[in-house]
Amino acid sequence: MLVAGFPAGSFQTNCYVVAPGPGEQCVVVDPGQDAVPGLEDLLREHRLAPVAVLLTHGHIDHMWSVVPVCEAHDVPAYVHPADRYMLSDPARSLGLPAGQPVFGGLTFAEPSDLIELTGNDTVSLAGLDFVVEHAPGHTGGSVTFRLADVLFSGDLVFAGSIGRTDLPGGDYATILDSLARVVLPLPDETAVLSGHGPATTVGAERATNPYPAEAALRAGAVAPPGRGL
Repeated sequence: MLVAGFPAGSFQTNCYVVAPGPGEQCVVVDPGQDAVPGLEDLLREHRLAPVAVLLTHGHIDHMWSVVPVCEAHDVPAYVHPADRYMLSDPARSLGLPAGQPVFGGLTFAEPSDLIELTGNDTVSLAGLDFVVEHAPGHTGGSVTFRLADVLFSGDLVFAGSIGRTDLPGGDYATILDSLARVVLPLPDETAVLSGHGPATTVGAERATNPYPAEAALRAGAVAPPGRGL
């Protein structure tokens, strides 16, 4: 299996491509701000043909380039319905008035082919089976994608931290529950490819990240600072 990625834009959001191998069809995960040039470089380097875009959640730093990527390759995007509104109205997801232009007047829209994820299902794309888990807490529609021993965690968990919970749809107790339900049952060797920062493993986070440990013990605490939009 081929997995490659790079941090895109000022938010340094990790954009990934996943394929059975070079020269195959692939899936794009979270094409963020200014992701198109880096993505096209990866596609050329590995001779890949995208068949879909998967979004771990709807925040602007993860979906910024979803429309140009989908249009350029004539592919659908997948998002959980609870975060669908963010694709056309990212201001609301940042706690701003609905419809307010963001980042100097930019406007956003849904891709023409948008498929809703139910969460807790399996999506088969490019010859790969992605296990989808609804993992709210950072946003109401956050999901993870698991493929064999690799977890694309979005902003659920990072190396040493978790996603922030102070924006609309965020909730600290809920993200702890998602950590306990989605991450903690996985084998220690499971690779965690998150929305920001370096790769890690479930075992490393179990041993050094205070949040998974807290998730196993309690819920409903006051939220400390987190990362990511």
